[in-house]
Amino acid sequence: MADRDRIKDKTEPGIEAAMGSTDRISDLDPALIDHSFIEDRMEPTDANYRRLRESIAAQGQTSPILIRPHPAEPGRYQAAFGHRRLRAAAELGRPVRCIVRPLTDRDLVIAQGQENSARADLSFIEQGRFAIALQDRGYSRETIMQALSLDKASLSRLVRVTDRLPTDIVEAIGPAPAIGRNRWMALSLAFRKYAADRPVDPLLEDASFIYAPSDQRFDLLYRHLTRPAILAKRKPSPSRRYRNSAGQTIATATQTETTTTVTIDRTVTRAFGEFLLGRLDALYAEYMAGHPAEPHKPPVLWHSIER
Repeated sequence: MADRDRIKDKTEPGIEAAMGSTDRISDLDPALIDHSFIEDRMEPTDANYRRLRESIAAQGQTSPILIRPHPAEPGRYQAAFGHRRLRAAAELGRPVRCIVRPLTDRDLVIAQGQENSARADLSFIEQGRFAIALQDRGYSRETIMQALSLDKASLSRLVRVTDRLPTDIVEAIGPAPAIGRNRWMALSLAFRKYAADRPVDPLLEDASFIYAPSDQRFDLLYRHLTRPAILAKRKPSPSRRYRNSAGQTIATATQTETTTTVTIDRTVTRAFGEFLLGRLDALYAEYMAGHPAEPHKPPVLWHSIER
């Protein structure tokens, strides 16, 4: 399985890289440790988190988190990475194992990003949001590339795709772990093209969307936006109206490639529908007498009577 599917709390390459030869591991009260000033995860309470919490409850925390002394609040700390382990320790009422190291803001975001890259457990859109958050804080492209372990072209694509969608849309969908760059790009193009004609707010407020898994929320929104593109390809069905001597429409016939539909308006002529239905067998027999080469089966002919 891919790295994102691993749930055991064990030392990862990012942890080993973060630890120096003189680093010491300390046990601290989770209440003393604040989260990083940059958010990386969109939905911290997912199935993987619950399994991680259960693993720590059963086996203890074997992999320390990286923290720094808080730059603005003496006696407190700020996490660079390990936020889920920090949360699990707090919920379990136990100390959290930490590496405490002086870090600049730049050091912190690089360590945070590289740890997530080493574990490969941030989705595409979470990486994009992380990159844009760093960009908005003025960090250079080189720093963001280093934090996410991406080359210049990959980072440009990541930021471009993420930046094309409104923040509220991305937050409504969530991390969508199974959705990669190409599908997010397709969604952004569909949103720009169709959102004006297909408002998304009613869907985003619908319970079937809100309580669906994140990947399914992506699919629901994409189908909602692209449905007009599919419908636009359908040619309108030709129709013909039949009127009586007074100019009133007594019947409307609509044809497609596979069906012919005749609608009788009973408010104009109540008995004509029954008359036509009663003559169908005879009419079809008359038709077949002149077309003997056609298969002897009823035509695709539907009649509806408007009351």
